Amino acid sequence: MPVVGAETTLRPLKSIGALGGIVESSSAGREAIGAEFPDVNLFANVNEALIAGYDGFTVATPAETHFDIAKLLIENNKPVLVEKPITLKSADAHALNKLAKERKVPLMTGHVLLFHPAIVKLKEMIHNGKIGRLQYLYSNRLNLGTVRSEENILWSFAPHDISIFQHLIGKLPTEVVSRGGAFVQPKIHDSTMTILSYPDNIVGHIFVSWLHPFKEHRLVVIGSKGMVSFDDSSDSKELLFYEKGIDFVKGEPIKRDGPTESIAYDKKQPLTEEMKYFIDGIGGAPIELANGDNAAAVLEILESATESLLKNTAVSLDARITASATQKPSYYVHPTSFVDDNCTIGEGTKIWHFSHVQSGTKIGKKCSLGQNVNVGNNVTIGDGCKIQNNVAVYEGVTLENYVFCGPSMVFTNVMDPRSKYPQRGSDFYHKTLVKEGASIGANATIVCGHTVGRHAFIAAGAVVTKDVPDYAIMMGVPARQKGWACECGEFLPKFEKEVACPRCSINYRLADNTLLPA
Repeated sequence: MPVVGAETTLRPLKSIGALGGIVESSSAGREAIGAEFPDVNLFANVNEALIAGYDGFTVATPAETHFDIAKLLIENNKPVLVEKPITLKSADAHALNKLAKERKVPLMTGHVLLFHPAIVKLKEMIHNGKIGRLQYLYSNRLNLGTVRSEENILWSFAPHDISIFQHLIGKLPTEVVSRGGAFVQPKIHDSTMTILSYPDNIVGHIFVSWLHPFKEHRLVVIGSKGMVSFDDSSDSKELLFYEKGIDFVKGEPIKRDGPTESIAYDKKQPLTEEMKYFIDGIGGAPIELANGDNAAAVLEILESATESLLKNTAVSLDARITASATQKPSYYVHPTSFVDDNCTIGEGTKIWHFSHVQSGTKIGKKCSLGQNVNVGNNVTIGDGCKIQNNVAVYEGVTLENYVFCGPSMVFTNVMDPRSKYPQRGSDFYHKTLVKEGASIGANATIVCGHTVGRHAFIAAGAVVTKDVPDYAIMMGVPARQKGWACECGEFLPKFEKEVACPRCSINYRLADNTLLPA
């Protein structure tokens, strides 16, 4: 993988064996870099590196060049990681994101703190309910220098904190208010305080300054059950949980002052973890952190804060809705249902009453989700699937194209659940795969960790406890094979080696107890 621009990513890529080349326009720069990295190819421009045929690129050039370089790379179908900010305008970020999605090219931005192990742990604590209902966040990013002339403190420091807020909250703010002062250079603010109002009565503030007597990079997150503090500028870099808050006792607010707990987390290097994540994305893994959507959202908020700062007014993000959101959705969601942020839903899909689709889920085209359907985090559902009323598709379950899930059928994702000993997260979940065209009858149960084969037919009320062959008809508790079904759904008559479907005339042959189209 070649790096275009600055040296910050060179050593992490080198350490994981992924540094294939470096683009540096200056001959003196190439000479200096070549002395430190003698085994790495050097290029004078991006076009030379493109000819060499690398799998992906990272871009760490001045921000004003990001759009043109990234656009060129994406147009050549190259996965790209662009340092923050991804562009200088949200419109350009949306354009890059749209192009990357059209070309199906992985696009990331360098919001490196999303890969800090402490932030990863904090996100897990929020997800697991340790701090309760999220209420208030504040971040201080303070230092003396380096003062920049090409951008104000808001654009220099705040992208890190905005990206963290977006990651932890998962929603755009409804209103942004920013105030500050320009003391060193006219019209270039050195200190700003930004207040972000989010849905569900969540409030955040970000204080950034390069005119401060000491360095402080501190994040505090307040919840209804407790509070968390992370001081990245301290030597210990402790992540602390405070069992503190306000409880109402007999209608009176009473202070809760419990113990302080030091939360352990892996002391990995965030930049190295970011590079590994991007490489996984090149290999086909979904890029959900620091992706094009996240990059565009951060710029929307930065532009809103800048407008508030310069005009001395509050700015509503309703006026700055992303380009994709301004278009009429190509799918239907009933007003009583809810779709989390960071979901992908295909054209023509319909989500009916009282359903919930959780973050990270991908649903294909022309699917139908009935009443009271819950789709967990990070689930993948293919095209043309029909999920009937009262079905929960939990994390760990994958449905290929044209799967039918009958009313009140059940998926599981943990083999030995205990309420007292919860098992959450991908490390605990047993994967279930339902292959193309399979049908699962009403009130059937698919025990996790198994595969249901292509065009298999699971009868109503059956309990599947083992892998199901393609085209198999499964009945009973536990489910046992009772015959074969055609792709069209017709039960095939008894046969020895070959058979034709009486409904659609597709021919099949049996070989080693495996049914195959003839």
